[in-house]
Amino acid sequence: VSRDFLPRGSGIVTRRPLVLQLITAKTEYAEFLHCKGRKFTDFDEVRQEIEVETDRITGVNKGISSVPINLRIYSPHVLSLTLIDLPGITKVPVGDQPPDIEQQIRDMIMQFISRENCLILAVTPANTDLANSDALKLAKEVDPQGLRTIGVITKLDLMDEGTDAREILENKLLPLRRGYIGVVNRSQKDIDGKKDIKAALLAERKFFLSHPAYRHMADRMGTPYLQKVLNQQLTNHIRDTLPAFRSKLQSQLLSIEHEVEVYKNFRPEDPTRKTKALLQMVQQFSVDFEKRIEGSGDQVDTLELSGGAKINRIFHERFPFELVKMEFNEKELRREISYAIKNIHGIRQVLPCLFTPDMAFEAIVKKQIVKLKGPCLKSVDLVMQELINTVKKCTKKLATYPRLCEETERIVAGYIREREEKTKDQVLLLIDIQVSYINTNHEDFIGFANAQQRSSQVNKSAVGNQVIRKGWLTINNIGIMKGGSKEYWFVLTAESLSWYKDDEEKEKKYMLPLDNLKVRDVEKSFMSSKHIFALFNTEQRNVYKDYRFLELACDSQEEVDSWKASLLRAGVYPDKSSTENDENGQTDNFSMDPQLERQVETIRNLVDSYMSIINKCIRDLIPKTIMHLMINNVKEFINAELLAHLYSSEDQNTLMEESAEQAQRRDEMLRMYQALKEALAIIGDISTSTVSTPAPPPVDDSWLQQARRSPPPSPSTQRRPTLNNPPTRPLSGRGPAPAIPSPGPQSGAPPVPFRPGPLPPFPSGGEALGGPPQVPSRPTRAPPSVPR
Repeated sequence: VSRDFLPRGSGIVTRRPLVLQLITAKTEYAEFLHCKGRKFTDFDEVRQEIEVETDRITGVNKGISSVPINLRIYSPHVLSLTLIDLPGITKVPVGDQPPDIEQQIRDMIMQFISRENCLILAVTPANTDLANSDALKLAKEVDPQGLRTIGVITKLDLMDEGTDAREILENKLLPLRRGYIGVVNRSQKDIDGKKDIKAALLAERKFFLSHPAYRHMADRMGTPYLQKVLNQQLTNHIRDTLPAFRSKLQSQLLSIEHEVEVYKNFRPEDPTRKTKALLQMVQQFSVDFEKRIEGSGDQVDTLELSGGAKINRIFHERFPFELVKMEFNEKELRREISYAIKNIHGIRQVLPCLFTPDMAFEAIVKKQIVKLKGPCLKSVDLVMQELINTVKKCTKKLATYPRLCEETERIVAGYIREREEKTKDQVLLLIDIQVSYINTNHEDFIGFANAQQRSSQVNKSAVGNQVIRKGWLTINNIGIMKGGSKEYWFVLTAESLSWYKDDEEKEKKYMLPLDNLKVRDVEKSFMSSKHIFALFNTEQRNVYKDYRFLELACDSQEEVDSWKASLLRAGVYPDKSSTENDENGQTDNFSMDPQLERQVETIRNLVDSYMSIINKCIRDLIPKTIMHLMINNVKEFINAELLAHLYSSEDQNTLMEESAEQAQRRDEMLRMYQALKEALAIIGDISTSTVSTPAPPPVDDSWLQQARRSPPPSPSTQRRPTLNNPPTRPLSGRGPAPAIPSPGPQSGAPPVPFRPGPLPPFPSGGEALGGPPQVPSRPTRAPPSVPR
């Protein structure tokens, strides 16, 4: 950057990650993400802002944070790169730092260097033991192949006299796949003395050109060369990822193209726009509502039943279940029949051999028919609620216009409630019609003669042993010592309930006959989220092994109701325990009279026969009535009258006011669409023949794994002979320096030249950042021979 803007000092100075984006531009300035719109041209202010922002999050007493500071620097002197300055690893906490400061910093560093598109600069001072470098060790963990790791050796000018890091920089002593690059930064004395960055770069260049151990590789050392290596690696990365990136951009463009097509035709000043939009929205709402009811929607709910499917379940499972639940109460029915017979005779004695009173039959039948009003009205309520839920789901597509959405929901929901009242009136009328005339000449009615011969036992319908339902249930009342609650695959037939280990039905666990079984609800326990029902034997026998009850658990109440309805089809009825309430505290003795007992039995059979006719009729008529008066009527209202009601409710301009969220979304989608098109155009203009450097071959970096156990000798102790004497060690494996610099490791180094003549003059500061450093020319003499 050629600017001094990073905080410097003793101890841990970098306490938050600094994300530094370098962007090539004609003018030079800096911007912070947390100070949007403010341009910094004074880089002393940039340093102060970094320090202030660091202290704002971490405090002033050496605390750390993983929240990054984002800084962009625009300059004509930089290459386009993104650098992240991370804190150094601290072993001992100081100030406000937590005891696990080392682990926290390590986790923070790993969070950044684990990304595959990140190059790792493992910075190590030259005057320390490289084998113990924490930076190289962390880099090895996330980049075992060494494809992303570049070693950076600093403080080369501070090494002990007579020592150098030549073998490290030549990638011989402790090799890395991408090798090492040496840099010389300003000392604290230079910083305190306000030494210019350009002067520091010239001094670095002079150091490498003049140092006898580094001059032969001076063109591959220094900060400018490090910049070029990083930029070349960025170019390689872009070139490698370009095809996949282009495909991703094209798929994103296709995914939003349809929505953007609508937005592109958006004309706020068009007077007909709101009218067209209103007509389209109402038409779309009508189509969505009908599809959800008829079951042909394009958005199928896979989580729960809704719309027409749920209404169908109400008609064919919930409503019949409610009818049967209130119908079967044998003990109370017989008691009511006996009271009716006695009350009809009044003060007269019940004589034997007389006919059974038909008035008692009619009184009991009418009372039983009236009881059907509750389940019928409840089914109307359930359908009404589901219709309103369907309307709410359909109006979600109208969220672009909040007032239109509210008005549509209000108008349609109000109309549904109006139809609910009319439907309930019609349902009650159907019940009253059944009460008004008892048709004992019905072809399915058994008559008095057959009733006297018929057994009172309720027989199951002959459905054979067909499978009624299959599904997963949990047996809830098995003790912990016996394995606890377990989930099994249950199969319900007309004669038995069986459960298996899994849905393959190979390993049967048990088969339970349905004779004398009834079902009842069980209260959900405080700690359990499941809904439970239980099967029990009416003769007080064990149902399953040593258990009087078999508790079965489901995930939802709807599933419980569905299983109960299936059990009803198999003849397992719900238990309705009733307590006899005798106001006089005396026990009824009507059943002790044989004549009364026969009359009760006859009327009981007649009531059972007639109520089966009524139930069959009600089960058929109520769904038809609801369908005609509610569902079909609401669909016709939405198709024909909703638009007129909307026009009459509010002004069209008010209804079609667009929400702020929708306007923002439209602008964002249009911007994204334009950005994607520009990005694809830029990618199309990029030449795929960009010069790239291949990845260097792997090297033996096992020293990184063995460093903690037996570190090799420190490179700082490797003394080099002075150049006044001829070289005494073999130069095997060395070759001439390559003509084109490469950032990869060098398999060998050229022979050490004898000291040349005087150095050429150094270029000005502007030229220092231009081309690569110039290596001094060799004297025109034969190279020294290489010992064999």
